[in-house]
Amino acid sequence: MFSVKVEWDFSTEQESLIIGLVEKPVKFEGYLAELDQLLDGHLTQLVKSGDISAKKKAISKVHTFGKIGPKRLFFVGLGKENGFDFETLKEAFGKVFQTIQDQKLQETTVLLDSFKSDLFEENDVAHALSESFALSTYRFKGYKQSSNEPEKKIEQLTVLGGMDQTEIEAALTVGYTYGKATNSARELVNLPGNMLTATDLANYAKSLGEKYDFEVEILEKEDMEKLGMGALLAVNQGSVEPPKMIVLKYQGKENWEDVIALVGKGITFDTGGYSLKPKDGIVGMKTDMGGAAAVLGAMEVIGELKPEQNVVMVIPSTDNMVSGNAFKPDDVITSMSGKTIEVLNTDAEGRLALADAVTYAKHHGANYIVDVATLTGGVIVALGNDTTGALTNHEELFEQVLESAVEAGEQMWRLPIFEKDKERVRGSKIADLNNSPGRDGHAIMGAAFIGEFAEDTPWVHLDIAGTATAKKDSDLGPSGATGVMTRTLALFVERFEPIK
Repeated sequence: MFSVKVEWDFSTEQESLIIGLVEKPVKFEGYLAELDQLLDGHLTQLVKSGDISAKKKAISKVHTFGKIGPKRLFFVGLGKENGFDFETLKEAFGKVFQTIQDQKLQETTVLLDSFKSDLFEENDVAHALSESFALSTYRFKGYKQSSNEPEKKIEQLTVLGGMDQTEIEAALTVGYTYGKATNSARELVNLPGNMLTATDLANYAKSLGEKYDFEVEILEKEDMEKLGMGALLAVNQGSVEPPKMIVLKYQGKENWEDVIALVGKGITFDTGGYSLKPKDGIVGMKTDMGGAAAVLGAMEVIGELKPEQNVVMVIPSTDNMVSGNAFKPDDVITSMSGKTIEVLNTDAEGRLALADAVTYAKHHGANYIVDVATLTGGVIVALGNDTTGALTNHEELFEQVLESAVEAGEQMWRLPIFEKDKERVRGSKIADLNNSPGRDGHAIMGAAFIGEFAEDTPWVHLDIAGTATAKKDSDLGPSGATGVMTRTLALFVERFEPIK
């Protein structure tokens, strides 16, 4: 897929060459000066005339008519030299890779030096290049007969850089690993509910375990009954599909200490149960396992890069269906923790499944918990579709998660949990908790409920109801599943500093 060259010759035959261009007075240097000379100064003239644009994310194609090895030059506008950030760099790469893929070209070379600036080192540019290459060229194949036809895609990407070849290769590997794992999460979320049951999700986790030598544990319904996981079992009552509690363990330290738990909501389809969703709201509920996909994607990165951390991943998985045996409003259930729950809304099922998962993560020795879930429509009302909502009981843990999100380019904003919010979820007259105190502060109520099971363990909740899917294409991928929080969680694990 990738090859790195420190020295390169413009006589080398190639379908295309990608060049970054900053807005500044036209004066080509280094490789660009050589290229301009080989093309008889035409590049200078095309920049002056505006036929080659340096405006941010502008793509300009120039045919070379056999004067040099590359048949086409793709110039990528980088905008003003001091106004370019890392996320825009990834988007610029993504846009040009999509352009090349759409033109069915199968090989290209990137002139890495041309993308450097005072803001980025060459290995940072290499990371951005390979991550955006994976993200931007992803497509969900789907089930149309025409989709069985072989598609043309970029098969070979050569990177021409001036620094140490080993460093560039390492940066390319890490960036591509992050992008590819995000695509794995996207693929899971895009699958229809009848093709991704709890059993299928468990089998996928097993395959990761086998590939990366993770310890695997899959709890069956009988196991959950013995452990008293009444919250997850209640959600599963209406289904003909058996539930699964899915656990992967990665030990990167000598002793099982400072254990990070990644907990992902794995509701493979959500009808809302007897609190039935409306006909427009029920479409798309195959994506309600976006949290599970994110933590599985993060485990893929962990398996590839092997950080010196201890991680346990826990996914409670089932669908939420309607039947004569389904749980219903006014039921009282008992969670694994022993806390009783009055069910006021069967469509607030994710927090019930997560309650037992968080308790089970603590059973596995979790010292820190991050849960990820497509939990509430309320977070979309509060923050829109581009920002993940975050809530926590621990400032320092949250700061580490936030720093990782910023570096990953995934927007996040913190919402509060006050004591009165906790009182509302403890407001049942007949049980310890109620699962739905009302629509006001909906995202906060969902998180506050899960926090009752985290108790004193440092914990961060990430509500990805708005960010797990995108309604339109972007420079870094198509509409549909985004794989959001995969990269944030992987970075968080990689950079984690134990809290004293």
